[in-house]
Amino acid sequence: MLEDLKTNNRRWAAGKLSVDPGFFKRLEGQQSPEYLWIGCSDSRVPANEIVDLDPGELFVHRNVANLAPPQDANYLSVLQFAIDVLKVKHVMVVGHYGCGGVAAAVDGQRRGLVDHWLHPIREVYADHRGELEALADGRPRLDRLCELNVIRQVRNVASDVFVQDAWARGQEVNVHGWVYSISNGLITDLNVTVSAQAALDELHD
Repeated sequence: MLEDLKTNNRRWAAGKLSVDPGFFKRLEGQQSPEYLWIGCSDSRVPANEIVDLDPGELFVHRNVANLAPPQDANYLSVLQFAIDVLKVKHVMVVGHYGCGGVAAAVDGQRRGLVDHWLHPIREVYADHRGELEALADGRPRLDRLCELNVIRQVRNVASDVFVQDAWARGQEVNVHGWVYSISNGLITDLNVTVSAQAALDELHD
């Protein structure tokens, strides 16, 4: 089963070694990324490739619609490990235009458990209903909702006790909000970076 994938793996490993014979030995020795990527599980959004970083340079957490919910133990474990153990300096919350999870949150259909997971996006929609419904229904509205969701998740990350404690002890942690466009491969910085409590207090989502 999956022989194509195994063949691809062997070809990839051989290609890495042909360019850099010590590549895997270095990976074995350490993991010291400066970045944590909190992104969407969408298969079209490969974190390392988008920012052209090798394995070991980017710590990655992905879930449906790039959420950072304060009650999710999986996300919180990744965040704590990234900050307390790896000492990452930058946390990027990265959404993407055309996100199926964002669309599913507000299309009125019922899908089961994932509806509970996506509930925070419905809350974002409700908080910004006036702005969103002034936009054309369809892609413009959903694209803006993707952006607003990222901004809300930046606030969630920056409000978390692990980030707050890091700031209190003088550790550098910067939380950024980006949106990736599948149509052209480019990232848009939403300019909502939070690096201290004062910046968090000024962030309006």
